[in-house]
Amino acid sequence: MRVLVVEDERRLAVALQRGLQSEGFSVDVAHDGAQGLWMATEHDYDLIVLDIMLPGLNGYRVCAKLRAAGNESGILMLTAKDGEYDEAEALDTGADDFLSKPFSYLVLVARLRALGRRTGGGRRPQVMRFGDLLIDPARHTCSRGGTEIRLTAREFAILEYLGRRSGEVVSKRDILEQVWDTAFDGDPNVVEVHVSAVRRKVDAPFGRAALETVRGAGYRLAADGG
Repeated sequence: MRVLVVEDERRLAVALQRGLQSEGFSVDVAHDGAQGLWMATEHDYDLIVLDIMLPGLNGYRVCAKLRAAGNESGILMLTAKDGEYDEAEALDTGADDFLSKPFSYLVLVARLRALGRRTGGGRRPQVMRFGDLLIDPARHTCSRGGTEIRLTAREFAILEYLGRRSGEVVSKRDILEQVWDTAFDGDPNVVEVHVSAVRRKVDAPFGRAALETVRGAGYRLAADGG
């Protein structure tokens, strides 16, 4: 899932970005209300973690503007400790959930996963089937012919994204933006390294070739599972 964190406390924002990325989320960060509103408008996010106290536009105004524009991303607002009025206003403004500071990181992740399930088209994400290759986004599991395949969070995120676009050629840049983040400025060949790792786990042990490399264009997951 793609997540936008709008938080002006930079150390907290960086910690959230790194922690959520380790859980398999693709995370972008904005440090003020105007930037957060612009990013949420320009890009598609599944979830938005939105602080209330932000420079420029506060979280309430950002949330209200997004809802007025028809944005349906799941929004979790970070409220003040014991701030029952903050919590009530957050929900009234259009937020789906809230969490009071200071909060448990484990609870935040659990809340985001639950919120993703609730707002993901109004139903549980469907298991994707490609021949005998099964990808279950909700359980974060993958199997081939009934045999479980253990993938890292990043590897699973790549496979899931290719699965959602099965049959299409997906560029390295698309994968970087979806699985890493829009501000990634490292070596794009990191995608090739991770795709190769996925192929070694998903295809090689089973004598299959579901994950195809399209020279000069990107990668494609065969709809029939190879």
